[in-house]
Amino acid sequence: MSNPSAIFKLCVRSIRDGALIEREGERDKEFHFQNWFGRRLDELGLNYDAPGRNTYPDFRLVQHAEGYELKGLAYPGREANYDCNSQIPCGEHNGRQVYYVFGRYPAKPDGNRYPVLDLVLCHGSFLNADNTYVHENKSFRGLGSYGDILLRDRKMYVAPTPFALAEGTAHRRTLILPVKHPVDDDLAECGTLIRRETEKVVVAYSFDLLSNEIETRLVDNPNAGGEHAFKAYRTLDDPPESVKVD
Repeated sequence: MSNPSAIFKLCVRSIRDGALIEREGERDKEFHFQNWFGRRLDELGLNYDAPGRNTYPDFRLVQHAEGYELKGLAYPGREANYDCNSQIPCGEHNGRQVYYVFGRYPAKPDGNRYPVLDLVLCHGSFLNADNTYVHENKSFRGLGSYGDILLRDRKMYVAPTPFALAEGTAHRRTLILPVKHPVDDDLAECGTLIRRETEKVVVAYSFDLLSNEIETRLVDNPNAGGEHAFKAYRTLDDPPESVKVD
């Protein structure tokens, strides 16, 4: 059994069965979708480390080298990209395979219980194929007229969502995995997705405090033009509408 397949199938079944997101109140803008997903892992009997505000990925399985990062998106609303909260997306982190779970829910629900509208579970390499980048925040002191103000370079990242990258994912439930990734037999293939590496990659940037201008330094990508192939899957009783890279 493939854990991503089993988790995906249970999420689909739970959506169909009317398992609702339950938020504690209007101020709960982060954990309501996480809690919904956590209940699916509980139902499968998969043990995990409890998620926290500064953990990555959100759910780290105990008996499997896998992690699941959750991204809840209000719909209609921002859906083309999302804030990565100081961690660039990747397919492997600290020896774990990383999977991203994107779920959309009503932007203006009529209460604190509402449905998951659509869902994509994808391997992190679909969002970014580079696993070598290490995130660090740096700082220095010396800013200001007295030279005693600390400037903290706190990086934030904005990445495209699968709803923007792959046509046919909106209003559906889709699993996206690398072509050679194990997948359960009772899932139907609905598309081959190819992502190609860019010609140049950013290796550095600088910020001018006087002009407020930012400059980037690019170098040739040694893997320029390299293709990364993925397969899209749906459950057998879901619409077989094809998925393709937009």
